[in-house]
Amino acid sequence: MNITEKIIAAHAGRDKVTPGELVSVKIDLALANDITAPGAILEFAKIGVGQVFDKDKVVIVPDHFTPNKDIASAEQAKMVREFAGAQDLTNYFEIGQMGIEHALLPELGLVLPGDLVIGADSHTCTYGGMGAFSTGMGSTDLAAAFATGETWLKVPSSLKFNLEGTLGSWVTGKDIILYIIGKIGVDGALYKAMEFTGGAISALSMDSRFSICNMAIEAGGKNGIIAADATTRAYVAERSDRPYTVFESDADAVYEQVLEFRAEDIELQVAFPHLPSNARGLSDVGEVAVDQVVIGSCTNGRIEDLRIAAKILKGQKVHRGLRLIVIPATQKIYKQAMNEGLFDIFIDAGAAISTPTCGPCLGGHMGVLAAGERALATTNRNFVGRMGHKDSEVYLAGPAVAAATAIAGKIVGPEAS
Repeated sequence: MNITEKIIAAHAGRDKVTPGELVSVKIDLALANDITAPGAILEFAKIGVGQVFDKDKVVIVPDHFTPNKDIASAEQAKMVREFAGAQDLTNYFEIGQMGIEHALLPELGLVLPGDLVIGADSHTCTYGGMGAFSTGMGSTDLAAAFATGETWLKVPSSLKFNLEGTLGSWVTGKDIILYIIGKIGVDGALYKAMEFTGGAISALSMDSRFSICNMAIEAGGKNGIIAADATTRAYVAERSDRPYTVFESDADAVYEQVLEFRAEDIELQVAFPHLPSNARGLSDVGEVAVDQVVIGSCTNGRIEDLRIAAKILKGQKVHRGLRLIVIPATQKIYKQAMNEGLFDIFIDAGAAISTPTCGPCLGGHMGVLAAGERALATTNRNFVGRMGHKDSEVYLAGPAVAAATAIAGKIVGPEAS
């Protein structure tokens, strides 16, 4: 079996599973946020069990419209807060402790290699970056998991993406996944496991691995996954002493397809509107002026991303008429960036720094676009109206291109800024 099948089999109490099978699995964690938790809470109440299956394994992070942007979001946050209190949830994170959920959970050691995690958020697949099986689902399915500690899955077939060679300057996990999605399309991995292997993957930081798996859903993937290794173990050792199991694909594991890539072929990437698959190398971008740059999100709001951006922005100024918004993904990352002097660089350049929030990524707040405006963002989606008005445009890139673009006022790479 491959790594995805092994994790599912272990949680289904089976020796083996095969693609296409329907199985019931025990979960290690069930996650919701301020947008998706209310629906799950209402459905949970209809079940009539009273208490969640395990108060340590139900996690709620209000991060999308928080700090509350309006009365409606305040009411949702209140509902979530009251549910967490009534259920005595161990892992409810209020303003001041919370961060963007998919950066926060690994940071706190709540997700470990070999875990099976579900969440009412499509980017729950992020945790595959540390060798866990994680996938998103709807609020109703999550409510059932709240009650039972189980869910059902169809075992996905797997695609293997092998990346060998050495990445070029400034190229990170974000560029890798945009490049791959550009090759296979937004439905190229529909309900399939996306397993990433090879020397270039092994050389990546955990931050880049999370970025890759975060966007597996943008290719239609059921999950993205990278086998845990020494880098993963070092990351986990700093955050948790809970026992975990490392799963690895067998040498004779079966894949629906194996795709080979060379790291040297991947230049800095930009995804044009209105699909993440509309990706092209920076050399093919041309002249594209933008009004706003956002550096943050569950894809690229980690410390590595902020350090890259700060290195490029140091001693520079944001282009006149352009808005640069920097959003650290968690409180810890916020404090770390501040203590490292990154905030001084951002503020001196003319950027605004926000408390952790998903905010502009989904057109929620802290950077909503007006008609006709363009943004370049380190977020994960650029659908029509994703960041505001339906007549606005969103371009996706990594932190290096984002920082350089903020200086130039148009989409460029670090060297051109």
